[in-house]
Amino acid sequence: MDITTYKRRVAHEVRIGEVRIGSSHPIAVQSMTNTATADTQESVAQVERIAQAGAPIVRLTAQGRKEGENLQNIMLRLREDGCRAAIVADIHFVPEVAAIAAQYVDKVRINPGNYRTSNGELQSLIAQCRERGVALRIGVNHGSLAKRIFDEFGDTPEGMVISAMEFLKVCREENFDQVVVSMKSSNTRVMVHAYRLLVEAMEKEGMTYPIHLGVTEAGNGLEGRIKSAVGIGALLSDGIGDTIRVSLTEAPENEVPVAQMIVEHYAQREGVFEVKHPERYSYTEYRRRSDVTTPITHDELTEEFCVIEAQSKNPTAELRAAILNMDGTQPVVVKCRYEQTSAEVVGVKAAADLGVLFLDGLADGIWVDAPNLSEEQVRDIELMILQAARVRFSHTEYIACPSCGRTLYDIEKTLADIKSRTNHLKNLKIGIMGCVVNGPGEMADADYGYVGAAAGRITLYKGREVVERNIPQEEAIERLIELIKRNGDWVEA
Repeated sequence: MDITTYKRRVAHEVRIGEVRIGSSHPIAVQSMTNTATADTQESVAQVERIAQAGAPIVRLTAQGRKEGENLQNIMLRLREDGCRAAIVADIHFVPEVAAIAAQYVDKVRINPGNYRTSNGELQSLIAQCRERGVALRIGVNHGSLAKRIFDEFGDTPEGMVISAMEFLKVCREENFDQVVVSMKSSNTRVMVHAYRLLVEAMEKEGMTYPIHLGVTEAGNGLEGRIKSAVGIGALLSDGIGDTIRVSLTEAPENEVPVAQMIVEHYAQREGVFEVKHPERYSYTEYRRRSDVTTPITHDELTEEFCVIEAQSKNPTAELRAAILNMDGTQPVVVKCRYEQTSAEVVGVKAAADLGVLFLDGLADGIWVDAPNLSEEQVRDIELMILQAARVRFSHTEYIACPSCGRTLYDIEKTLADIKSRTNHLKNLKIGIMGCVVNGPGEMADADYGYVGAAAGRITLYKGREVVERNIPQEEAIERLIELIKRNGDWVEA
């Protein structure tokens, strides 16, 4: 007999400046600046706004020596101003910059896809981090695996886990435990699968490193919040996660209250629910429990569906147990009531509670019972949850990065402009990426891509293939639309 409930995975303590994370501490929220890290004044001001919004951890990109060195000035100014937020340097392509940043910040994030263990680079960085008490994040990105990993395992969750474990084993060999690990993807199914596989792999090795959760390139508005809540909530419901970031293509301080809402939603989960199903359910292999291929919204309900309504403060565990205890494969609609008057609050909480049941192939329909919202608002929320869980696509999906100091154009305005021209199209995914670090890799699922190439220049993609390179930004949206039409994908919903 299995038990489904809420219990956090055991994770040891990691110190990030004055912040402590791990399973004996509350889940910490964080965000990332989108200012140029070489600009001390703007970066300091934005870090302070993020910290004032409630994030104890703030990350800045450091793409080159200039930005890495300027972290010293940023740290000095922040501490002079009395800002005690833990500061993280985000390093991608240049290991040398990680060594520079480690002299000044509280944590360094590196991407295994752009780092090596064979030449002692990682070991040297670990020694430097140990000396100053700097934490390290092994941050694996779905779209930027090392070539040798990609060639053998493809762009898969399994490849992501192998990449992370290689680096974690080096950290263990060096007896360095101040390490956090993440497995980011814009595809919630890939993201959840990768984290679950990682936890299994770490458990086999006796590793208890804390885990950083996030859905990359979630977009903006209610859709971006729901997509983040589906992925993050799925893992928090499994007890996985010690720090989270909600990535939105908006001002970074807007991310903080959404992350806090998700954390508070999981602060108290009650009840233990027995699962009498004869087979232990596999949470890492996607398959549908019933023959329903397209899950329904509540206004599409027919007699063939069985409705199961959550009654406890742990709806995910309660509904999961109820479905697994059923005999047969009758289609199931999962229902949960939300009394809030804000569509954002209802959407985020419903996505966190119910999204995982679709990611795991258990549910066949969704019923968000929200009496204080309009029927149109409820239907939009239900469809957004189904789309975020990758089981039903009802509108154009935008894989848009939250932007950072590497971004080469006004991505918020560009996303709004592209949405206004294309949001009526059917079964289309468009990636809008600030630079080549996350695009094109992180927009691997996109049908078309709009990627910053240089100041005032954009490169357009069809899938992963470059179609037009370094075109003027003022022409790029029109040429993107022409590209979509030329390939026969301009189909209105």
